[in-house]
Amino acid sequence: MKSTNNNNADYYIKITENGPYLVYGLPSIDEDIIAQDSDGDAWLYRKGKTFNCDTNPYALCRCGQSDNKPFCNGNHAKTKWDGRETATKDSYFDKARVIKSEHFTLYDNKKLCSYARFCDAYGSVWNLVRQDYNTGNQKVIEHQVSHCPSGRLVLFDNKTQNFYEPNTHADISIIEDSIFKISGPIWVRGGIRIESSDGSSYEIRNRVTLCRCGYSKNKPFCDSTHVFVQFDNDLMTGSYEETMMENEVEAF
Repeated sequence: MKSTNNNNADYYIKITENGPYLVYGLPSIDEDIIAQDSDGDAWLYRKGKTFNCDTNPYALCRCGQSDNKPFCNGNHAKTKWDGRETATKDSYFDKARVIKSEHFTLYDNKKLCSYARFCDAYGSVWNLVRQDYNTGNQKVIEHQVSHCPSGRLVLFDNKTQNFYEPNTHADISIIEDSIFKISGPIWVRGGIRIESSDGSSYEIRNRVTLCRCGYSKNKPFCDSTHVFVQFDNDLMTGSYEETMMENEVEAF
């Protein structure tokens, strides 16, 4: 947990111009479902479906219009959408706000918010950091930040001089939101390189979320717009309650 970055060169994602994401080296995609605690706050991920992929690379929908989500079926060529990449390739820390207390430094880059809301529990992570370590909130703060899928929030331990980052292997998943009943972004973990359509690469990070509704103004990254357009890919149907009961596990 010494860095926010962990480059895994065996896998990468290529963004095609006005087309899908091409995923290299990853044989499957999981579904991670945001679930609430007894207070109604987002607190856990529960495992949903697994999509096995038998081609390398395989194409994931980026426009939000595929009839075969999460995979691309070519509809991006038939529909009106804006696939331009508008995100900068600057370092995360260039745009991050800093909230510092005696024990913690919390970095917050709001442009990367995917509206997963793990940060809101227990009065919000920002307030908990300001209250500091001695209030007994350390584990709650670590949980909230490590469950932030987009990497909007990054936590630094001032005492150990280490970033607190979940130890994740390289994988990707589709986020579904059981609380808001909407479909979220593609969650990319474990230092997977994301290559722009122009051949350059975005900053390699341990956690990022990629837009799949087609409406983000910070493409390729999610900016929470899926919430406001009520994006729903119809994946979480029929067996949702059974899935939730059978998969009582956290993503981390």
